[in-house]
Amino acid sequence: MTDVKKKDVIRLKGKVVEANRGFFTVELETGKRILAYPSGSMKKHFIKIGVGDKVEVEISPYDLSKGRIVWRYSEFEQKKEE
Repeated sequence: MTDVKKKDVIRLKGKVVEANRGFFTVELETGKRILAYPSGSMKKHFIKIGVGDKVEVEISPYDLSKGRIVWRYSEFEQKKEE
């Protein structure tokens, strides 16, 4: 069994549209919605994620319906992109 290497992930930007018990529905830039959870480092540093936040998600090429949130853009970064 081979391990998924860090370079084997797909990183996409998206927006959180729904939150439910630690899992989030993220609408990607492509228009697709996926189920995502926060990465361990985000939990460790108590980074809060809410509906409407812009995030960056890592998706495994083997299952494109689930992902891991690895970055939440600050309010300043969100306004700068718009």
